[in-house]
Amino acid sequence: MPLTSRSRVTATFGLLLATSLLISAFTVHRLDALRAGATLEEVLYIPSAKALKRMSLGYDGLLADLYWTRVVQYFGRKHHAHAMQYKLLKPLLDITTTLDPQLLVAYEFGSIFLAQQPPEGAADPQGAVELVERGIRENPNHWRLYYSLGFIHYVERQDYQAAAEAFERGSRVPGAHPWMKIMAATMAQHGGDIQTARFLWSRIYESTEDNMIKANAVRRLRALQVDEEVPFLEHLVRLFRERTGRQPARWAELVSAGMLRGTPVDPLGHPYRLMPDGRVEVQSPEDLPFIRYGLPPGQKPSTFFPPESK
Repeated sequence: MPLTSRSRVTATFGLLLATSLLISAFTVHRLDALRAGATLEEVLYIPSAKALKRMSLGYDGLLADLYWTRVVQYFGRKHHAHAMQYKLLKPLLDITTTLDPQLLVAYEFGSIFLAQQPPEGAADPQGAVELVERGIRENPNHWRLYYSLGFIHYVERQDYQAAAEAFERGSRVPGAHPWMKIMAATMAQHGGDIQTARFLWSRIYESTEDNMIKANAVRRLRALQVDEEVPFLEHLVRLFRERTGRQPARWAELVSAGMLRGTPVDPLGHPYRLMPDGRVEVQSPEDLPFIRYGLPPGQKPSTFFPPESK
């Protein structure tokens, strides 16, 4: 008995759905090879993102979600292992955003994964800029992408003019948050100061539900607090020496002199160490990655962190 028109349509769509599910399952299976340390060629079994999009039979959004899940899993495993290389990150993000150019989360947080120095990321800030610029071309009315672009220029590239331009572009998007205009002006005038960096990391913390990104933002904010407090405390020590002609031996002497309200503590609650030469150090530098001040002489800032602080 010949199929009716409605039956043919139902059968056709059923076949397409089954085919798509098979492709999705095969994609998941191949991407799971990452856990066994597969090569790039093994993971990206279809070398062209555009070819994969054509073969998705219209279910490219579904595949994009699967690939984004694998991006997060891949990054999470490498990050947990304190990896110094993330070779698959950029190609996986390219496939994800080719499959679904409107998948905003891949641009916003994928760019953070790309931009930061190991083990926090792939140390590819230029690749991150290119990813976000691509997202802006595909989604010109999403002001948060301009924020991500300004953030990368500011934090990772220290290009304050480019950051100001990114925030200014975003401020002109309908519905953009008013502080985009403020950030553009601040960047142009005070690029590089601690208050600006604190504002940016605070916005990153508040705008994500991703625990890794939140934890990283917390570490960055703690480091900014230390970098602000240590120079201030050392300034107070110099003032004390100028007034008394000697170095203070304990914080209690500055408290008695009315220069402090109590023993100063770092963001983790540990008292700062007052050294005999007037320098101020944190007690546990390994627990406060990214700090530039408060380190013992000759010790470089760390980007590693203990497991319990993740």
